[in-house]
Amino acid sequence: MGDDTWSVAGRTFSSRLIVGTGKYKDYEQNAAAARAAGAEIVTVALRRVNLSDPTKPMLADYLRPEEFTYLPNTAGCFTGEDAVRTLRLAREAGGWNLVKLEVLSDTPHLYPDMEETLRALKLLVADGFDVMVYCTDDVVFAKKLEEAGAAAIMPAAAPIGSGLGIQNRVNIRLIVEQSKVPVLVDAGVGTASDAVIAMELGCDAVLMNTAIAHAKDPIGMARAMNHAVIAGREAYLAGRMAPRLYADPSSPLAGLI
Repeated sequence: MGDDTWSVAGRTFSSRLIVGTGKYKDYEQNAAAARAAGAEIVTVALRRVNLSDPTKPMLADYLRPEEFTYLPNTAGCFTGEDAVRTLRLAREAGGWNLVKLEVLSDTPHLYPDMEETLRALKLLVADGFDVMVYCTDDVVFAKKLEEAGAAAIMPAAAPIGSGLGIQNRVNIRLIVEQSKVPVLVDAGVGTASDAVIAMELGCDAVLMNTAIAHAKDPIGMARAMNHAVIAGREAYLAGRMAPRLYADPSSPLAGLI
């Protein structure tokens, strides 16, 4: 994609595909998938990966911090206090300032609790964090997050881990159009066509974990997702044709012999 980069909180990236570090068979497979995806950023669930116990396999031995930007997240947090405490501990341990906030509702669908999310965001921004925020595709709440200081808006395409793809293209597009910070589809992506749609809607990037980790061939799916994000972005930049209700023949009908 050459010089087609995107930036968040003063950091610039070429890859528009972010991958997770959970649900893989092991860290070795995770690292191979991240490289196949061409990812520059990997999300790190602070409560679920080993970052500090040298007696067990450590994430940093496979996904090296000098190769990938770590994006610590608060997966598994159900209150604003838990999320803020987790990220403060992460900053003390690893110096991470760019973080991903997610405060989930304790429900089967695991959609974000948006009131708790907004409250936690304000606390983290006041504490000097650059916060990328996982949220529902609520257009009004997305604007409130941006006004509260979010460094990026990350609406869910569908319930996390569901693989259902983008369920509400209208809202995702509206969020993209109103936002002055990056917008990334996060959660619910299932296959490459979902990633293409996200990029064609104008999103700056796509984040996924289960779609790659639970594929029959995670490395092959990572490559496919890489191509999909690039194709979708190029289609968005090229500008699609206007849709029509009726046929418009490729060859003119007038002047036939």
